[in-house]
Amino acid sequence: MSVPSSRVPVEATMSEAEWETRCELAALYRLLHHYKMTDMIYTHLSARVPGEPETFLINRYGEMFDEVTASSLVKMDMQGNVIGEPGTFNLAGFNIHSGVYGAREDVNCVLHTHTRAGVAVSATAKGLLPISQHALIVLPEISYFDYSGPGTIETPQEIGDGCGKSHCVIMRNHGLLASGHSIQAAFYRLYYMETSCQIQASAAAMGDLQMMDESVEQQTMDLYLKRQSQDDLGQREWPALMRMLERQGVEYRV
Repeated sequence: MSVPSSRVPVEATMSEAEWETRCELAALYRLLHHYKMTDMIYTHLSARVPGEPETFLINRYGEMFDEVTASSLVKMDMQGNVIGEPGTFNLAGFNIHSGVYGAREDVNCVLHTHTRAGVAVSATAKGLLPISQHALIVLPEISYFDYSGPGTIETPQEIGDGCGKSHCVIMRNHGLLASGHSIQAAFYRLYYMETSCQIQASAAAMGDLQMMDESVEQQTMDLYLKRQSQDDLGQREWPALMRMLERQGVEYRV
C-alpha cells in the first residue's frame, strides 16, 4: 500500500497569481529555447510578482533555458535578496532587471538575450535598419545603450537610466533587451527584434540593401506604434504558442 506524501505542493505556498506568473515565465524560457535565442546559461528573463511590485522572478543561475520550470525560478527583491527557497542568481542579470523595474513602474517583464544576430546588429554603427516589415514593428520603440565592458558591471541605476527609455533596447556590442506590461507583450517585442536582426544580418551578407520609400516606412511605423500601446499586445499569439509547447510535451508547470 502506498503512503500518501506529506510534501506540500509548491503552488500551495504562494498566491495563485504568483504561481500563474511562474508558469507563464517558465513557458517563456521554453519558447526562447525553441526559437534558439539562448546563450547557454548566461541570459535571463524576469517577471514582477503580481501584487508585490518590489519583487520579481528570474532563472536560477546555472540552468539551461529548457530546464527552467515554474518552481525552479528564484524570487528576489529589488535589493538583491532571495526570498523563500534559496537560489543562486546572475549579478549582472539582477542589476539589469532590477534597474529597469526601478525606472519603469509600468514594466512587469524584462527579457535580455545575446543571440548571434542581435549582437551582430548591436555591433554595427547604424544599428537596426528599416529594411523589413518586421523591423518597422519595433523601430518606433528602439533606443540604444552603450557597452561598458565585462569588467565593469553596470549598477541598477545606470541600467535604469540607459535602458528605461524604451521597451526595445539594443545594448551596443552586447545584445537585446525587451520589456512590457506583460510577459506576452515583452515576448512579442523580443520576437520581432530578434527576427529583424536575423533578416538584416542575412540581407547584409547578400549585398546592397533595398531601402523602403520613406512615406511607406513612416505610415507603417505609425500603424504599429498604435498597436504597441494596446493592453492585449502579444495576447493573440500566446495561446497558439502554449499549444505548441503542449504538443512538444514540454513540462514547465512543475
